[in-house]
Amino acid sequence: MTTQSRSRLDAPRLSVKGLAKTYETKKGAVPVIADLTFDVAAAEIVCIVGPSGIGKTTLLKCLTGLQSITAGRAEIDGHPIDGPPEEMALVFQEYTRSLMPWLTVEKNVRLPLKHLRLPKREQEERISSALAAVGLAGAEQKYPWQLSGGMQQRVAIARAIAYRPEVLIMDEPFASVDAQTRFELEDLCLRIREQFGMTIVVVTHDIDEAVYLSDRVVVLGERPARVTRVLEIDFGGPRDQITTRSIPEFAELRTEILELIRKAG
Repeated sequence: MTTQSRSRLDAPRLSVKGLAKTYETKKGAVPVIADLTFDVAAAEIVCIVGPSGIGKTTLLKCLTGLQSITAGRAEIDGHPIDGPPEEMALVFQEYTRSLMPWLTVEKNVRLPLKHLRLPKREQEERISSALAAVGLAGAEQKYPWQLSGGMQQRVAIARAIAYRPEVLIMDEPFASVDAQTRFELEDLCLRIREQFGMTIVVVTHDIDEAVYLSDRVVVLGERPARVTRVLEIDFGGPRDQITTRSIPEFAELRTEILELIRKAG
């Protein structure tokens, strides 16, 4: 039994139970999410996929406490999420909007640490460790505009790592970079999980990415959105961009998810 399989026997780190979200407009109520239920175990990577406009970003906002939940609940370590949880960090798709261009790399990574009131030495250790983890040791005094798109997203990820969240939520985190950089960032995501033991939830449109990264894939369908399938992903060992993507099980899972999304869309 894998570490992730064993962890699912324990209480979930993130739990979604009957979650529903309805927007009130001038024309009346517009239900976006009908009834979502799924769990995410500690140190597990779960990807959420579904047709465009199905409500993935709305779900993400509910999970991070940025929007209220109409019905049901979301919990982190058994505690209801009714605002941005301190145990959670969020990495956006648009790194150009999340990084402060007038601050150096080091100061961007330091930003979320200020309200933790950590001793300066611990702050320095966290920043150094996070930048080393994403391959940016030595880039502390550079500015975001001096870095490539992939390196800027690494800074955004380093900032989240330095905060040391229990749960890392990522919204299309690699969609704005080229294919090769995307592969590198996917592998970085796997290393982060191993090094820091973080629970990671990724919202993505990329089916191959979901299969490559995940321990499980949650597929959304219907309108308003529901969970149509949860697929277990277990390739039985460390993942590799070439080897993993070439095994028959990878292609089978990709095809199954694509069929589910097309049917739902």
